[in-house]
Amino acid sequence: MSKYQRAMGLDVGSKTVGVALSDLLGWTAQGLETIRIDEDANEFGIERLSEIIKSENVNTVVIGFPKNMNNSIGPRAEASMRYGELVKEHHPDVEVVYQDERLTTSQAEKMLINEGNVSRKKRKKVIDKVAAVIILQNYLDSKPQL
Repeated sequence: MSKYQRAMGLDVGSKTVGVALSDLLGWTAQGLETIRIDEDANEFGIERLSEIIKSENVNTVVIGFPKNMNNSIGPRAEASMRYGELVKEHHPDVEVVYQDERLTTSQAEKMLINEGNVSRKKRKKVIDKVAAVIILQNYLDSKPQL
């Protein structure tokens, strides 16, 4: 990742996409928003995603890759790969990488429960964004620092 360009983390579901952004130095991930989508209706929120990619100078999109616990690729991982292809189609100059995200949603839920004051209803609204932060932070932590 070059200096002063951001990485974006995505937690892709069938109804929402959690979005996180790195800081300008690529050290930390912060939650940005949750985009409503409808996979069944082929509505993937690409317009909103494109706005963020352009306005935030994103050069790398890190998509959570939910492998099965036995390391096989199931329907949700295939859906993540299709989403990545859609991002590449709209942004050929942006690098798309996949980050193993097994257990990130349960990690995110535990983090929110441990906060103590996050109700189940509120957790449901932010869980995908928090999972996107974990996906992106895991990716950033795996990269050598400048």
